[in-house]
Order: sequence, then C-alpha cells, then structure tokens
Amino acid sequence: QVRLVESGGGLVQAGGSLRLSCAASGRTLSSYTTGWFRQAPGKEREFVAAISRAAVTTYYADSVKGRFTISRDNTKNTVYLQMNSLKPEDTAVYYCAATTFCYNSACYATLNYDYWGQGTQVTVSS
Repeated sequence: QVRLVESGGGLVQAGGSLRLSCAASGRTLSSYTTGWFRQAPGKEREFVAAISRAAVTTYYADSVKGRFTISRDNTKNTVYLQMNSLKPEDTAVYYCAATTFCYNSACYATLNYDYWGQGTQVTVSS
C-alpha cells in the first residue's frame, strides 16, 4: 500500500504559477501510474493529468493542455504538477492518486485509482 501526501497549493493571481508535489511513502511510487484530479465546490471530481510509471506517457485534460505539466522523479518518490497561466476556473482542491495500471482513457477515470491523498487547495483570484 502506498500513502500519498500533496503539497504546494495556495492562493495565486490569475496568470500566475504553482507547482504541486505528491510525495509517496510505504511503497515506491514508480510502481504506479500517478494522476492529479481536482474538485471544485459543488462539482464532481475531475481528471487533470496522469503520468505512467516510467514517465513514458502523459495524459492531460483538454482544459489544462498547454498550461499544466506533469512529471515525476522516481528517485525522490515524488510526482509534480507544474501549473502555469492559472485561471480562476482552476480553483479547486487538487488530489494526487495512484493506480497499479491504466491505459489510455482508463487513466482519466477516478474509479481506476486505488490510492488517494488528502488534497491541497488551489485558489486563483481574478
């Protein structure tokens, strides 16, 4: 079992940047495809980005393509989400999640992820 802890959230103005980190303990994160999801008040949790175990493949929601970049450093057991050109609609709690395997569209679904962090708040002011 792997335990995930997110950090790096905060308050930023529109157009600004933040980098979220997802640190793992218990098992090596390189054993998992890792994703970021977000949930805004009153809305369902939605997919943001995911990265395969060896970082060969990345997936992005259309709403963040070209602005967000997911990466991982398996030597540090950490996955990152670099968020640039932030918009007020990016405001949400951001969650890190891990799954032993997913492929293509399956990586976009919350139900395919077995482990979740507690979330970190990102607020983008206009």
